[in-house]
This record gives sequence, structure tokens and C-alpha cells, in this order.
Amino acid sequence: MMTATDHPTLNSLPALIGEQVIDLLNERLADAIDLQLQAKQAHWNVKGPQFIALHRLFDEVAAAATEYADLLAERVVQLGGTALGTSAIIAEQSALPPYPIDIATGERHVWALSNALAAFGNTMRLAVEKADALGDANAADICTEISRGVDKWLWFVEAHAESAPLPLRN
Repeated sequence: MMTATDHPTLNSLPALIGEQVIDLLNERLADAIDLQLQAKQAHWNVKGPQFIALHRLFDEVAAAATEYADLLAERVVQLGGTALGTSAIIAEQSALPPYPIDIATGERHVWALSNALAAFGNTMRLAVEKADALGDANAADICTEISRGVDKWLWFVEAHAESAPLPLRN
């Protein structure tokens, strides 16, 4: 894996801390890109009486996830690292539950995307704590901003639920 020494920088964060933050943010970058792809999967395939509302909502979630990925990747590069966002890395590193591809109804997509958002929100809250413990207030702030946004999107998506949460099938 690439480290902070890959691209020398005058950033004053100590190199050892920078390397740990880069690793942390690259892990969360994989999650953010996976979330974006899962939201697009829902956007493209949703069917049912709430189609238009969900189609638009899922696209907005995907756009937000793209912004989150940019925030994470840009901080990695600011610290002298390389943002790792290839499909192979995302498939290997994402901590999100796999998105079921055999669903179509709005209700199923609502709960599948809710599960992904909840998992991403959890990993971001843990990243806030870890970045703070490492002493990178800027990375912690980025993770906090993302966590707040993810909580908002989870609320928006869950508001479309017509029943109790549906468990994901793997």
C-alpha cells in the first residue's frame, strides 16, 4: 500500500501520523465509492408506485457519496499519499454489506440502501475517533462532516419505508 512518503509534502503533520491517516481515509474512500455505486444500483433498478421519488432520491444519495469520496481522496493527497479508488480496491476493501442485485421494489431498495448508509455512517463515526486520536483534526473534521451528511441521507431514505426494516440477504 502507498504511504505518505509517496509524494513529499511540506504539510506539518508528522509523516508517521500522516501514513496512518492516509490508510484510514483510503479505507473509508473504498466505502464512499461503494456507497455511490450502491445508490446508483438502486437508482437504475427501482420500480413501483414511489418510482420517481425514489429514483431522484437515490441519485441524490449517489451524488452526495461522490462528494464524500472527493473529500476523503483530497485529504489523502494533501498528506502526500495516493488516493486508492480503483474498482479492484473498492471490491476488496469496502466494509459495506454487498448490495443485493435481485431486488426491484422500492421497499427492498429503501432497506438495502438504508443498510449501506447505516454501515457507512458507522465506519465514519469510527474514523472520526481514530483521526482525532491520531491528532489530525482536519481529517476528523472531514469525517464528522461526512458522518453528519450520511445520517441525514439515512433519515431521508428511511422516511420512504412502508414497513419495519427488512433484513438483508447475502
